[in-house]
Amino acid sequence: MILVTGATGTIGSEVVRRLAARGEKVRALTRDPAKARVPSGVESVPGHHRDRASVEAAMAGAQAAFLVGVFGPGEAEHDRGLVAAARAAGVRRIVKLSSIGTGDPELGVFATWHMPGEEAVRDSGLEWTILRPSSFASNTLNWAAAVREGAPAPNMMGDGKQGVVDPRDIAEIAVAALLDPAHSGRTYTLTGPETLSAHEQAAVLGEVLGRAVPLHDLSPEERREQLLSAGLGEAYADSLMAAARFISEGGNDIVAEDVPQVLGRPARTYRSWAGDHRDAFAPAD
Repeated sequence: MILVTGATGTIGSEVVRRLAARGEKVRALTRDPAKARVPSGVESVPGHHRDRASVEAAMAGAQAAFLVGVFGPGEAEHDRGLVAAARAAGVRRIVKLSSIGTGDPELGVFATWHMPGEEAVRDSGLEWTILRPSSFASNTLNWAAAVREGAPAPNMMGDGKQGVVDPRDIAEIAVAALLDPAHSGRTYTLTGPETLSAHEQAAVLGEVLGRAVPLHDLSPEERREQLLSAGLGEAYADSLMAAARFISEGGNDIVAEDVPQVLGRPARTYRSWAGDHRDAFAPAD
């Protein structure tokens, strides 16, 4: 049995799908199993990473677990709790989804979000793998509504480049680490094959769609207002603002070789992702 937390999220849902396709026994932890769309044969159980009792119940009988426990500041207790629950349940192997730049003092507070969870994973005594992905290619789905309407999409990152990574590559490596002990004790930095700015991504997306994808570069004031309007607290917004500055100043202009080394093939490009998801940006009929 392999438990997948965050099972309906961007990475977790793909991990579930890939494990099920391989015939593995999978349990998906989700807030509302009745609404979760999971492959046939996958067991959905109710729970949330902030609800320790539900996590402990979901871990029962699992031999491996994919851990997704940080969605903002203040999650350290719950991130460590996932690891503690796995140990208590007798789970042998854990794979933690972290973030690129974790521990980098130049990144500011954002770099500390995953540190307690990573430390708990390394100190767990279990077989462990940590995944540190860069910016998801799927983040540009946030542009979809504007693109469909022909309006400029918001750009929070200025001209900063990032090693945009396809979530499918992250999930494929997560599955490999869940199934193969050869990945134990490794921390993988996951990027695409090139770094791209938001404007370069928009240009690629425009070529794929056959129409221009204009962007509106948000000022720092606009960025913060947008984050606060989304319901994020001031500490959360300030952390993301600092991360955006770090990126805009070139701090995440990184291409790592872990994806091709683990998968034995080149990392997928943003163009490939955009081509496979063009329907999400198509104008409404």
